[in-house]
Amino acid sequence: MTTPSTATAIALAGPTASGKTAGALALAAVLGRQGVPVEIISVDSALVYRGMDIGTAKPTPGERAAAPHHLIDIRDPQQAYSAAEFVQDARRLIADIRARGALPLLVGGTMLYFKALFDGIDDMPAANPAVRARLEAQASEQGWPALHAELARVDPATAARLAPGDSQRIQRALEVWHVSGRPLSSFHTTKTGASSADAASATALFSLEPQDRAWLHQRIAQRFDAMLAAGFIDEVQHLRARGDLHPDLPSMRCVGYRQAWESLDGLHPMSTLHDRGIAATRQLAKRQITWLRSMPQRHVIACDQPDAVAALVQAVLARLIS
Repeated sequence: MTTPSTATAIALAGPTASGKTAGALALAAVLGRQGVPVEIISVDSALVYRGMDIGTAKPTPGERAAAPHHLIDIRDPQQAYSAAEFVQDARRLIADIRARGALPLLVGGTMLYFKALFDGIDDMPAANPAVRARLEAQASEQGWPALHAELARVDPATAARLAPGDSQRIQRALEVWHVSGRPLSSFHTTKTGASSADAASATALFSLEPQDRAWLHQRIAQRFDAMLAAGFIDEVQHLRARGDLHPDLPSMRCVGYRQAWESLDGLHPMSTLHDRGIAATRQLAKRQITWLRSMPQRHVIACDQPDAVAALVQAVLARLIS
């Protein structure tokens, strides 16, 4: 099989715990046997961080050895990584992988990254320390739910996909509004030229989505149990022991890490971490599915069916030979 020029890349999206890693590795194995080498580009804002392995369900060394992986372990947890940086890195990698005669497979659940790659992203305002300080002070007085309500008035589209306690993203959205006078959502919907249009039309998007939400909830609970058993709390304690990390960093706001940090800080009893972590992960999955439903070009695979991986492989093969 040769990869036609109309399929520059394959994208595999889905909510957390939907089986993306297993699906991606199955695709890499099947396509590899058919003479199409696959290289995986991670589309995950948490996998970029080194030392955050258990709580991010990072692919194991064995899984990463099965196919080349990119955009994993590229940042220290103290550093930020933006959607704009992802788009720049992903476009470069897609070109490099294609030049090597391989097929780029973009895999992950950070839907903002997918949207930015497909639809383009405007140059958003840089961070403004003065505005951020004012928002922090306002949140200290009124609480983040009050700022979420303010965001709903000026940018209802962004507020609808953020939890009232998602302080990092609420702060950034309000900062963009105050600095630019434009809602953050407007930056995510503006096409930025031919390169974005080409990326959207030349990348086939497949989405793993459950028909029964209860199935996904069970998978989320099982995964969180497995993380705790694998030493997730120890991982967070090790990160805290560095002394240069704090709970307002994007890395430490990742689902699971935030809840564990709060428990270790004594803000919540450690006995509640299990339930709070699962609840937060469910909320993340709900937001991811909402994002996916705004992508009409996607080809949906029912991830809660026994033949989900086989169905994914067949759908991708059909796309590549069409």
